Amino acid sequence: MTPTPIPPALVELLDDAALDLNALARGCAVTTEWVHTHVEAGVLEPLAGGGAAEWRFSSTTLARARRIAELEHTYDADPQLAALTADLMEEVARLRRLVRDF
Repeated sequence: MTPTPIPPALVELLDDAALDLNALARGCAVTTEWVHTHVEAGVLEPLAGGGAAEWRFSSTTLARARRIAELEHTYDADPQLAALTADLMEEVARLRRLVRDF
């Protein structure tokens, strides 16, 4: 079965710092406290801002946060283990792109 392409009119592009703390939390179906804890632990990195009210996140961070939240929920993994797993998944995807493009 071939996936149905998304019509261009339905695709919304986000700039690199489009998401604030609340938007990231909503996008991952987690609390703002969850995001704050993961930023403080170094698992997620905001692009800008000193305090939580000024944090901005990229769409790439949104995808990473969703992956980490899913790993934590599905496997009852602690944040550091989920982040390590996400790092490895991202590296495998990068290497696959590299091999494909070679």
